[in-house]
Amino acid sequence: MPLTDTAIRNFKPAAKPIILSDERDLYLEVAPSGGKWWRLKYRFDGRDKRISLGVYPEVSLKDARARRDDARKLLADGVDPSAQRKAEKAAKTSQSANSFEVVGREWFAKFQPQWADSYRRKIRSRLDQDLFPWIGSRPIAEITAPELLAVARRVESRGALHTAHRVIRTAGQIFRYAVATGRAYRDPSGDLRGALHPAKGGHFPSITDPARVGDLLRMLDSYTGTPTVSSALKLAPLVFVRPGELRKAEWSDINLDQAECRYIVTKTDTPHIVPLSIQAVAILRDLHPITGRGRYVFPSARGANRPMSDNAILAAM
Repeated sequence: MPLTDTAIRNFKPAAKPIILSDERDLYLEVAPSGGKWWRLKYRFDGRDKRISLGVYPEVSLKDARARRDDARKLLADGVDPSAQRKAEKAAKTSQSANSFEVVGREWFAKFQPQWADSYRRKIRSRLDQDLFPWIGSRPIAEITAPELLAVARRVESRGALHTAHRVIRTAGQIFRYAVATGRAYRDPSGDLRGALHPAKGGHFPSITDPARVGDLLRMLDSYTGTPTVSSALKLAPLVFVRPGELRKAEWSDINLDQAECRYIVTKTDTPHIVPLSIQAVAILRDLHPITGRGRYVFPSARGANRPMSDNAILAAM
């Protein structure tokens, strides 16, 4: 006799597991603890087999019968329902292991040792704020160009057009890494050329008139702030190094007697030598009694254990 919801609800467990049969090989197994599991008995490839269809009451009698019918359709097509379920589970596990975020973090970990600290922070921010929240959980091989465009337009909508273009470029690097490692078939970012408004680059303010260059140098020389910031301003046009290299300069890298500074360029990880002019050496000799006991030539005003910030120079200028 077919089961009913009333009969199932009112059935009392026994000391041993009890089988309550329904139609077409569906049955409910009732454990002594009171738990009720739906099972389907079937025969495949000459062997008797069982498959679980869920737990009652989370899976109702009606739902259990629907699941039974789905399994029987697979059997009619020559497919083992149990093997099909294992294959689907393995596919989901594989997709989760190859999500955009998993591959993206692997790509970041592989290449970030080659990057400067500032670039590393920008990429990490781009991933954590603009990419992973929206497509991080998606299998990387299934992400389409329209999905990636929607992510970029979120960034564009907040007025960050340049960042939107960079988001697509970073995603493209991750997709190409996934293709190279066998977890994606193609890079959809290439389909987005022209999909965003062009990011027009502007020229940075600069002084090219010799007379005005002289005015700038006199302004830097007349700065009356702290000796550390004043020395950095005066030294900058004498050495022409990147601002980050200047403010992070360490006394251990500087040899005043040989008039040179030796350090590793953070962007390219290569050794670099900067000859120091007589004027540059004089500035550093005047500064040494003030900061020479510490690590940094231009330490932060908030503590000698870290270099001066970008804002210190910008505010002075």
